[in-house]
Amino acid sequence: MTLLKGLPAGLVLTPGASADRDHSTLVMIEEALPEVPVLRLTLGTTSVPRAVAKIVEATNEFAEELDADLSDLVIGGRSFGGRSCSVAAAEGLEVGGLMLLSYPLHPPGKPEKLRVDHFPDIDVPAWFISGEKDPFGTAAEFEKHVAAIAGDVTLEWVGGGHSPKNAQERDVVAKVRAALVG
Repeated sequence: MTLLKGLPAGLVLTPGASADRDHSTLVMIEEALPEVPVLRLTLGTTSVPRAVAKIVEATNEFAEELDADLSDLVIGGRSFGGRSCSVAAAEGLEVGGLMLLSYPLHPPGKPEKLRVDHFPDIDVPAWFISGEKDPFGTAAEFEKHVAAIAGDVTLEWVGGGHSPKNAQERDVVAKVRAALVG
């Protein structure tokens, strides 16, 4: 099963809070998807509203550059970047789907500080890929909270924690490719 019914017209990827567009996972995903145009962004902020504004602007420009409908694009990224993309979609950015890697449901050790208030406003397919030992959210927590998302949801797990390395990072990339290309 793939995220969209066909090949996406483009993919916008965003990094975690302390990383930039050249984060190894983002680069590896782009290299693994030669048939899909990829825009890797540096957000340069830890403010969700500022990140959302940058994502909305860049995604609209990318769609125009590709002569594509927003609904044919997928947006997402790692941790903070994926969270910000999910907020952009919840606030009305009409993309075709979300690819959320290491989504931070809550800060480590603080499950009461959830980052899911916007989930009921997400009405596009959302694909989550996280580490089995990620302190930002357990499988049980994900199962509970993603039920609020109106769009189709897929949860996938890889070995490792919040920042998969080596074989786990390659597993993430393979799962992204399978979700987008089949």
